[in-house]
Amino acid sequence: MLTVATDIDVLARFGRALADPIRCRILLSLRQAPAYPADLADQLGISRTRLSNHLACLRDCGLVVTVPDGRRTRYELADERLGHALDDLRAAVVAVEADKTCPDADTNGCC
Repeated sequence: MLTVATDIDVLARFGRALADPIRCRILLSLRQAPAYPADLADQLGISRTRLSNHLACLRDCGLVVTVPDGRRTRYELADERLGHALDDLRAAVVAVEADKTCPDADTNGCC
């Protein structure tokens, strides 16, 4: 049964997905085009088992969906707006990196 997620739930799920570099790479790859798991594993240079675990997390977060394609299953972003959100986040991070307004960024490795 589908339910409407609150804004906080949505942001928490998105944050959990982005917390892992491999999941970020998967999302960025799917931003470019839908893909099959075997192709994604080869492209990212990880085992299919490891990829499967990350795809399960992304499915549970509601960020990717499976699309049956004959005997295979293709993965794609659950909503095209997620691709735009990823682009916006990347642009915001680049802007923050260039600004470096955090006084402790160089000494603490934060921001």
